[in-house]
Amino acid sequence: MLQLFDFSLKLNGFDINKAKLALWKIQTLTDDEFDGYLNNKRSEVVAFHIQNNPFYKSLGENIDLNDWESVPVMTKRHLQQPLEKRLSDGYTTKNTYINKTSGSSGDPFIFAKDKWCHALTWAEIMDRFGWFGIDFNTSKQARFYGIPLDKKDYYKERLKDWFSNRYRFSVFDLSDNAFESVLAKFQSTSFDYINGYTSPIVQFAKFLKRKEVVLKSVCPTLKVCIVTSEMLFEDDKTLLETQFGMPIVNEYGASELDLIAFENTEDQWQVNSETLYVEILDDNDNILPYGKEGRIVITSLYNKAHPFIRYDIGDIGILSEESTLQKPILKKLIGRTNDIARLPSGKTAAGLTFFYITKSVIENDGNVSEFVIEQSHLDAFKIKYVSKNALSNDEKETISKAMIQYLEPGISITFERVAKLDRSKSGKLKQFTSFIN
Repeated sequence: MLQLFDFSLKLNGFDINKAKLALWKIQTLTDDEFDGYLNNKRSEVVAFHIQNNPFYKSLGENIDLNDWESVPVMTKRHLQQPLEKRLSDGYTTKNTYINKTSGSSGDPFIFAKDKWCHALTWAEIMDRFGWFGIDFNTSKQARFYGIPLDKKDYYKERLKDWFSNRYRFSVFDLSDNAFESVLAKFQSTSFDYINGYTSPIVQFAKFLKRKEVVLKSVCPTLKVCIVTSEMLFEDDKTLLETQFGMPIVNEYGASELDLIAFENTEDQWQVNSETLYVEILDDNDNILPYGKEGRIVITSLYNKAHPFIRYDIGDIGILSEESTLQKPILKKLIGRTNDIARLPSGKTAAGLTFFYITKSVIENDGNVSEFVIEQSHLDAFKIKYVSKNALSNDEKETISKAMIQYLEPGISITFERVAKLDRSKSGKLKQFTSFIN
């Protein structure tokens, strides 16, 4: 059978077969061999960027290659400058994989990965999904994600969905009416798995509960549901297991890095140690022992186009005491939750809707460094933002139009430029907050 998914990756310059083999070789290393592999990769990626990346060289002037703790911690703030200034020599926006972070932490930016690094990312994802019998070339995915409403980008996503053997349900309308058609699609399609944002999937499970329907009884081919991008609470996980009738798997990733952790078949959140190095640091950048809560700081071991070295992702977590270098276990992730937006018509939308809308704010020039959205009444939203220059009336108009297009007419949007935004205890910005009970 034609491996359509693998073929589409190769077509885009990602050598997936070579990446799968490289990943397998890393996974078969002994403990001692892995220790050597990790030390080599860490030193190698730092040395490469000191030599080939002027942006990183200025950041890492005092690095001693024999002392890992001398490597500085990077934050999203360091990255808020045009991408061209952050790329390594020989890499351009033409010969790398370019994408934009969702801004779920309130700090959006554009990033790059070299093609080999991105091929390894796909090898890692395919490996983890394989734990639950999912093959991207043959398994049909029910996808709960956003989709751009701009015609060109919309059809581009739909085409990608077709190549990837998946059907996308929009998370912008979570009404019972919308869910009736979602349910009908499950009844008529042999889906193998569900993948998508936590909150809309939880809303769908609540709808199924009201209807007293177990999803697997209407779509028996389903094997697993994999949720991502937002915190999955225990009671929601129980609800999903009950209403879907299949295992629920928690994925933790970051588009600029890779898959970070994936729940294995023993219910442990296994950290990706093959292509990333994950550390937990205290407020003074000291490495914490397993079992202690601190900032999640990640090194991408393969990205030569753009440095992500000791990169503070903005989350707080704990690595389990049972962790080893080769098999770290994420015991707890603190942060990453999104509210549901309720609208005057009675319609509801996922908080992640706003990540898509606010992408229209994000310019490559790094003007807007942070933003949050607050809902004070059913029809009243405020966008608070930090920027070098105030948004122009045209930019505000673009954002307001996009919000009305994605949500509904009759809502008012105001803007407030502030010097700094309040952060939660975890150091994260909650990008969307509803003050409606």
